[in-house]
Amino acid sequence: MAHTMPYFILALVLGFIGLFGTVAVTAMPMWRVSAFIGANLIVMEELWEGLWMNCWRQANIKMQCKVYDSLLILPVELQAARGLMCVSIVLVVISLFSKNITLALGGSLYLLSFLTTLIPVSWVGHTVISKFYNPQVMDAEKRELGKALFLGWATSGVLLITGIITLLSYSKRRSKEEEHYTNVHLMSDGRYTERGQHLPEEDSIQLSQMNSKNSKKVCNDYLQHCFYV
Repeated sequence: MAHTMPYFILALVLGFIGLFGTVAVTAMPMWRVSAFIGANLIVMEELWEGLWMNCWRQANIKMQCKVYDSLLILPVELQAARGLMCVSIVLVVISLFSKNITLALGGSLYLLSFLTTLIPVSWVGHTVISKFYNPQVMDAEKRELGKALFLGWATSGVLLITGIITLLSYSKRRSKEEEHYTNVHLMSDGRYTERGQHLPEEDSIQLSQMNSKNSKKVCNDYLQHCFYV
């Protein structure tokens, strides 16, 4: 486990960053914001639209926020984004608790959370850009990309990297275990020394005979299998 510890620690740190990012993106009301054309604000008030609430401010009045009365009043991309971002949070939490033999599961869940974060953010971003450049859409309905979308893209990148590192750590650990298991079997056959040196055939036969007379049980620390040598 020591040879994979740096990878494990790095993945753990990035995992917590990814968790913070997904929670922040889900909670932030700045998915879609007021649009500007040149130096002019299209609407007379500053608007923020998120997954759970919208906020507005007129002139020097303090910004006010209101939770949506119903999920059905949201456009379909925001409805889907709300569900997918909640799934992302759950997947990242489960991944953070994945250790040892479940590293493969944790890495796979990180990659899945990468998709469930990237898809809603990109979907909303595509919709905002399409409406902004659509001449048939009224100016008052046009919006720009909010900070939450940029944070979402960055977070999805962190989750992707975390998943790759976790799977790489798992792969290295399995290769070390298999190498150790193979060496122990070769030693049990009397063909190799503890340092992996090949013995002459005569010495190998003598060592096998000695082992057969003085057999003892050796437990593999990695695979937890006991066998006789």
